[in-house]
Amino acid sequence: MRALMTAVFSLLFAAAATSQENGGKFEAIDVFSLEYAADPQISPDGSRVAYTRITMDIMADRRRGNIWEVDVRSGGHRPLLSGTAHYSSPRWSPDGTRLAYISRAEGAAQIYVRWADTGQVARVTDVTAAPGSLTWSPDGRWLAFTLHVPAESTSPAAMPKKPEGAEWAPPVTYIDRLIYRGDGQGYLEPGFSHVFVAPADGGTARQITSGDFDHEGPIAWAADSGAVFVSANRHNDNELDPQNSEIYRISVADGAVTALTDRHGPDQDPAISADGRRIAYLGFDDRYQGYQVTELYVMDADGGNKRSLTSGLDRSAAAPIWRTDGRAVYFLYNDHGITKLAQATLAGDIEVLAEHIGGTAAGRPYGGGSFSAADNNALAFNITAPDHPADLAVRTRRGQIKRLTRLNDDLFGHKALGEVERIIYESSLDGREIEGWIVKPPGFDPEQSYPLILEIHGGPFADYGPRFTAELQLMAAAGYVVLYTNPRGSSSYGEAFGNAIHHAYPGGDYDDLMSGVDAVIARGYVDPDQLFVTGGSGGGVLTAWIVGKTGRFKAAVVAKPVINWQSFTLTADSYNFFYKYWFPGAPWEVPEHYWARSPLSLVGNVTTPTLLLTGEADFRTPISETEQYYQALKLRSVETAMVRIPGAPHGIAGRPSNLIAKVANILAWFERYRASAAD
Repeated sequence: MRALMTAVFSLLFAAAATSQENGGKFEAIDVFSLEYAADPQISPDGSRVAYTRITMDIMADRRRGNIWEVDVRSGGHRPLLSGTAHYSSPRWSPDGTRLAYISRAEGAAQIYVRWADTGQVARVTDVTAAPGSLTWSPDGRWLAFTLHVPAESTSPAAMPKKPEGAEWAPPVTYIDRLIYRGDGQGYLEPGFSHVFVAPADGGTARQITSGDFDHEGPIAWAADSGAVFVSANRHNDNELDPQNSEIYRISVADGAVTALTDRHGPDQDPAISADGRRIAYLGFDDRYQGYQVTELYVMDADGGNKRSLTSGLDRSAAAPIWRTDGRAVYFLYNDHGITKLAQATLAGDIEVLAEHIGGTAAGRPYGGGSFSAADNNALAFNITAPDHPADLAVRTRRGQIKRLTRLNDDLFGHKALGEVERIIYESSLDGREIEGWIVKPPGFDPEQSYPLILEIHGGPFADYGPRFTAELQLMAAAGYVVLYTNPRGSSSYGEAFGNAIHHAYPGGDYDDLMSGVDAVIARGYVDPDQLFVTGGSGGGVLTAWIVGKTGRFKAAVVAKPVINWQSFTLTADSYNFFYKYWFPGAPWEVPEHYWARSPLSLVGNVTTPTLLLTGEADFRTPISETEQYYQALKLRSVETAMVRIPGAPHGIAGRPSNLIAKVANILAWFERYRASAAD
């Protein structure tokens, strides 16, 4: 391991020196210079957009958020709230005179309000946990938000009294809830998420929901400010049936609860029309499939007259917001790896208004965009492309798209990024059309022969697209052609494509990936003897599966994988979900299904040098999965090493230095075998 880490740092310093000499490839240290625009919020009159400007703090090794504002007409750009404290969730009051936000400026996260005319700021809450889902009431008098409310959990075992001055071991932790830990959260404090309201000019926050249930945002207000609408799973079997949520109306005055939906499946993300007559929301009838298309619905405010507006779209809808006149609903959906902003009329007619929304997942080319709407129907959103993370853009009420920021021009104006090219090819399995993208090294010459990295997305029900990706750009800068694709099972291609791996993952997606490699080799600029493969999470599963099926790759890096589906299903944080949606039964009921799809079942075939890489605090694909594979490979004398990232959850690249370490270790491992092949 020491030799591997030495190679990592040698590679980093060599890349930095090369970058200085050639005038500018994207390099590891540049990750700390990246910025992106998150959570754009357009003012009610459409004249200004407040957003969270995310930067990378090189000294604290954290992403830091400040709130900036852009004047839509002039393009004037200024900070509203900045400094070392993290600022987030800007929300305009209905009249546009105030901006509420969440900050840790005074220690714990609290809600503040800033007056637009004077810049004065007031703290309006004094709560004991981090607030979320911040929302103004239509009359501007109240702020609603969610908050974790602790519940008492004590061991039934009685301990004798400790003598005065004695130093006993810490008390035991007694756990009796089905979900007791969460990735990125650790072991969960007993309690539930509830809705609170607080006066917008300061005062005591008041809890308006109750019971042993989690109430999830976003929160929507009734037009008269007398009630809020939220999604919750208030059924008695909510832990065993986690997706069966409903939309509830909660009276602000007395907390009275009225269920507005009752089907089996998720109903969530309520949005109220300006006149208060209708509710838009998201959901589907749960059929326990791995991939299910989320539809956009509307119903009357009392829960009647439910109907889908997107039944003919065959794409999952997200983030509904009503058009001011109440005749259409804005929403997002992914199509062929591109996030689109659209509107659906009450008659079900769908029109795309803007494309390439996203860019906040700067590490790999996932989605992650958001938008907001003004009273005049102007729209603000973040926008991305292969050459930049999320910037701020608007669609004016006249339909013009206007990009407002270029946050990374100061960095990329002096750097050569790898060109990204779309590729379409047929799977050798059944001729199915598969879409992917090729990242070429800066200064690419089609007459040369390059090594290739196949990089596989996680999920598996997710998608890559033509979006900025720091990790893959670093690989291209190191001289590799990088291929990333959306094999069967990926989202954004419809229900049939997504469910092509239902109860069959990994499976035909392997053939899709191998066909992609062959398609790039056929272009003539990839050395077929210099192939490398890596992927994280679901991509880690497929990487381990690949090296168990073929020896064509010189080396592999398996990141945060599932290796044994039986052990994963009974140790992952969301174990109440995986066994019933990804398998036809529990591990003890259909063990053959779990074993047949476990990469561990193929470990006897592996000859490819394989590096394992996982965060030590990963509760989604616990590091015990990585350890199983590492030890199995060691017992077989396969060249292997294990990289453990201290304190990192499933999202390894959450801290900038961890993103750098991830890529540096991947490249160092590949360089070891790339160099030996060149000899």
